[in-house]
Amino acid sequence: MQTLTPSAPRGLGHCGLTALLLFASVPAHPAETDMVRVPIREVDTVFANPGQGWMSQTPLSGVRVSGERELVFGGYPWTVRSGHGGPGPNAWATDNVWLDAATNLHLKIAHREGKWSCAEVTLQQRLGFGRYRFQTVGRIDRLDDNVVLGLFNYPTREVGPDATHEIDIEFARWGEAGNPLGNFTVWPVERGLKPVSKAFPVALTGDEATHGFHWGHRQIVFQSANGHREDQREAISTWTYRPSEPARFISRQPMPVHLNLWLFQGRPPKDGQEVEVIIRGFKHTPDGP
Repeated sequence: MQTLTPSAPRGLGHCGLTALLLFASVPAHPAETDMVRVPIREVDTVFANPGQGWMSQTPLSGVRVSGERELVFGGYPWTVRSGHGGPGPNAWATDNVWLDAATNLHLKIAHREGKWSCAEVTLQQRLGFGRYRFQTVGRIDRLDDNVVLGLFNYPTREVGPDATHEIDIEFARWGEAGNPLGNFTVWPVERGLKPVSKAFPVALTGDEATHGFHWGHRQIVFQSANGHREDQREAISTWTYRPSEPARFISRQPMPVHLNLWLFQGRPPKDGQEVEVIIRGFKHTPDGP
């Protein structure tokens, strides 16, 4: 096993994982949380009260789930993807997604019986304007050239087709080692208009990082930063997208958030290793009236 983290994190150093660990949980009580999976549930429940902070486990109001594979992360229920399809295209497996006992979200690219499969979860609620924050732990700057980590919102069919409305943070080199790893992208409201993006190099100073965007009517402000934070310090990259015609280029429709880990054009990792990513937290702070 190749490990990309600089040192064995607490609670995981002796686990013998058959995966390439890019992210590592750092629980408060390692002895109680060593690689204990919280299983994905099949549920039929009504949830109450949306997320109350980074790791609130209060479920969400007004969403009924029946017989679906789901988990609760960051105070929200998420649906776990399975089957085949884009992006990639790739195979998607529910076994590639789980929570550990510290409620960190694990996404895995797995190799089973000669076939590769990827991981994705979709928020069951649509979120609108406001601040979006994603906390990661580990060296995302060492991702394989064919691996993509996506943190983004995406339109449902009634909002718009593919290649519209979407707001993306993606860590990917798109198969080429010379490409910058970080990518901020905004897709237009109207089909046929071109997306606008900023690519940037990613060099972490430690294992913790925070990524996010502030989505407003007239502009979207992106930031990737070292450390787990809600301020503007230790920035890896920032970008303000302020188009001259915001109504045509910035969506005004609430959309679900997606978190995914997948293979560019379905190509296996160049090093042939499975990949596992851990996301510490997700938070959405709506804009005021």
